[in-house]
Amino acid sequence: MATTAHLFEEPFDADEYIERLAWRTPGGGSKGGAEAFDPKRLLEEFQNHIEELKQLDEKIQRKVEKLEHQCHREAKEFAHKVQDLQRSNQVAFQHFQELDEHISYVATKVCHLGDQLEGVNTPRQRAVEAQRLMTYFNEFLDGDLRSDVFNNPDKIKEAADIIQKLHLIAQELPFDRFADVKAKIASKYHDLERQLIQEFTAAQRRGEIGRMREVAAVLLHFKGYAHCVDVYIKQCQEGAYMRNDVFEDTAVLCQRVNKQVGEIFSSPETVMAKLIQNIFENKLQAHVKEKLDGTRHSDVEQYLKNLYDLYTRTTGLATKLTEFNLGSDKHTFLSKLIKSIFSSYLESYIDMEREYLRTRGAMILQRYYDSKNHQKRPVGAGSIQDLKERIRQRTNLPLGPSIDTHGETFLSPELVVNLLQETRHAFERCHRLSDPSDLPKNAFSIFLLLVDHLCVEHIDYALEIGLSAIPSPDAKNANLYFLDVVQQANSIFHLFDKQFNDQLMPLISSSPKLAECLHKKKEVIEQMEVKLDTGIDRTLNCMVGQMKHILATEQKKTDFRPEDENNVMIQYTTACSKVCAYVSRQVEHVRKSMDGKNVDTVLTELGIRFHRLIHEHLQQYSYSSMGGMLAICDVAEYRRCAKDFRVPLVLQLFDTLHALCNLLVVAPDNLKQVCSGEQLTNLDRNLLHAFVQLRVDYRSARLGRHFS
Repeated sequence: MATTAHLFEEPFDADEYIERLAWRTPGGGSKGGAEAFDPKRLLEEFQNHIEELKQLDEKIQRKVEKLEHQCHREAKEFAHKVQDLQRSNQVAFQHFQELDEHISYVATKVCHLGDQLEGVNTPRQRAVEAQRLMTYFNEFLDGDLRSDVFNNPDKIKEAADIIQKLHLIAQELPFDRFADVKAKIASKYHDLERQLIQEFTAAQRRGEIGRMREVAAVLLHFKGYAHCVDVYIKQCQEGAYMRNDVFEDTAVLCQRVNKQVGEIFSSPETVMAKLIQNIFENKLQAHVKEKLDGTRHSDVEQYLKNLYDLYTRTTGLATKLTEFNLGSDKHTFLSKLIKSIFSSYLESYIDMEREYLRTRGAMILQRYYDSKNHQKRPVGAGSIQDLKERIRQRTNLPLGPSIDTHGETFLSPELVVNLLQETRHAFERCHRLSDPSDLPKNAFSIFLLLVDHLCVEHIDYALEIGLSAIPSPDAKNANLYFLDVVQQANSIFHLFDKQFNDQLMPLISSSPKLAECLHKKKEVIEQMEVKLDTGIDRTLNCMVGQMKHILATEQKKTDFRPEDENNVMIQYTTACSKVCAYVSRQVEHVRKSMDGKNVDTVLTELGIRFHRLIHEHLQQYSYSSMGGMLAICDVAEYRRCAKDFRVPLVLQLFDTLHALCNLLVVAPDNLKQVCSGEQLTNLDRNLLHAFVQLRVDYRSARLGRHFS
């Protein structure tokens, strides 16, 4: 059976169990084993083992029945115990309810008794208090203060409570009968009040926060409580302003006091507000007045700087003070304090700002022109000379010699920087010091001054002088410096435009003044562009006049009709060389003076006039066969020069001119074919004929028939 029990070990597998049983039986193994397989013996072993299993099952079944019976018995016993406990718990709960009802009954009786005792004790206490006050009142009535409470300094708190109550009672007594005693009580009242304030002052000097809190609590019911707060505010400022920075000292002081007032006073926010009000109305106002009144009429620049700095630092201090508890509307409270200090200065600020800018701008301008030993000419004064100048600017009429400025542009980057710097400071002050409703209007007025000084008095004046200095087109070796004026004026206006966008726009972007500013700026730009266009146009005329002078001086009739046509060694004429050199210099000058699309625009116009000049110049001569070749070489050189313009139209014009010059050398029989070429087919026949007529052999070869 032990073997069988061993075979039942977990985990149990029936197939494995049979295999093990067969393996343990002699002769029950495989045929290849040590013993031969004996099925009968294996069957007998299985039958015996089945009997053993049946006996084991019966034994186990009996044991299970015994355990089940024992479990039922113990369950019944446990159920009886639980029932007994429930009955005991029910009894205990009933006792608890009875005890709770009894306690509630007793508590009700005690409360009722307490109410009865209080009802009896309160009138008694009042009567005792009234009797005590009457006793003290009698002492004042007799004029002899015998009680220890009035004579012992250690009982000043108790005496203060009594005298405060007597003072209230005395207010209700008729004056004619109790005038004397009322005066004595009032005298003692004020005496104790003074002693308490002295005690508070002494405690503050000793740094005894606890004693200060006790005395302040007693004084809270006295009329002198406000004086106690004033004393505290005065004493806490002693020694607080040892440095030169009143704003930093104030911030440190308020930070220190804010930690104390909550421990001393019952309403710390009121005390803090009163302290800050005291500092603003006395210390800060005196500091501001000292700084501003001394320079208001003597040094306006320093006055404006001081006003900006003081107002900025005061508002910065106010921002720090908002961290403290100053009541429900601390922002309005601080704004009123700032306004009380600066209102008289801010009312006249913008007038002084404008006057300062007007004076300062005029001084900067005058200082510059004095450094150049230049006396400004009146512009647009309506004189005959001005009329002549304007006519000369817009035409080529010789109305007198132009002004010689010796290459001076009368435009100063240093002057511009100074003006813009002054205006930048003005915009910053305007932003800080102007009332929000007046800010756009004030900023616009500053902008108008900038326009007047920078754009009108400086740039526009320089353009007028530059226009006057442009020589007539027939002048020789003229100094065409107006392009330098254009370059500098353009650079200056970029700075002006940057300040307009960076500093003025944020101040007026959301106001109706924006439209006025943009209109004014556009008006200024248009006025400048008119003068720039006029000056550039007249400068281009002068360039063409200079080219014309070079051609007239250097170009000879024999250049295109050489005496010995077999001995011509030059590639192009001297006149062509000098004109191309001059044009190249002017093209480079234009590129340095202009920017953006203006370069192409001006070079296009110069190129067109250059082409027109060469075209008209070539039509003044007659050409031999070799002369025609020289003309083609000249035009080829002009075309190479035209490539520097980097303008397709100009290059196309010179390509066409080059094709026209081919008519000067082509064989008569090929003229019609050449005229039908790609570059000449769209040209007017009269123009083609005019070039053919320039040939020396025009009449002898009867070339006119080719155009019939």
